[in-house]
Amino acid sequence: MKRRKARGRSQVALVLVAFVLVAAGVIWRRSYGIAQSREIRLLDRDRAQLVALRAKLEGDIRTLAARGTLAPVAEQRLRMHVPHDSQVVIIQRTARGSARR
Repeated sequence: MKRRKARGRSQVALVLVAFVLVAAGVIWRRSYGIAQSREIRLLDRDRAQLVALRAKLEGDIRTLAARGTLAPVAEQRLRMHVPHDSQVVIIQRTARGSARR
């Protein structure tokens, strides 16, 4: 009879240890999931900010690359201008030059 009681106690102890291990695993998994969820939320927020910044920068590029914006800058800083008809020179392509293409 003593063996059965000892066996029963050890089985109860094993069940309790298994329960504690499973509970610890579940708690760890949930804690890890919450931490990952927080990290994902932060990354999504950063991504949304970067997408907005990219859209703003693309708009700025379109605005600054427009001819109306570039022409005055080219005229003032680079002293460039639209050529007159008399300044345009048309160069004919030679046969040798066309053979390369």
